[in-house]
Amino acid sequence: MASLNRSASGATREKTYFEQQREELIGEIAMSFEHVLANINKLNRSLEAVIAVGNEFSSVEALWSQFENVMAKEPEEVKSEQQPQGEGQEAGEGNQ
Repeated sequence: MASLNRSASGATREKTYFEQQREELIGEIAMSFEHVLANINKLNRSLEAVIAVGNEFSSVEALWSQFENVMAKEPEEVKSEQQPQGEGQEAGEGNQ
């Protein structure tokens, strides 16, 4: 019977200050983790929105890229086409 009294009194004993503080801190940590999780989810939604907006500009970016490539190649092609003609005309003029 002495062992029964010990277990019964052990179950009903009051929590120590350390145990109370530990439970309080564990509760605060759990709430902080919930806030962190909520903020991570909000960040994830924001990043998805930014990516979606960026994807809408992919066709515009492709068009500007083609334009840039054409503009970058054009002066070289013009020079290479004009030089042989100009040299041929000068040589032809010199022979006449």
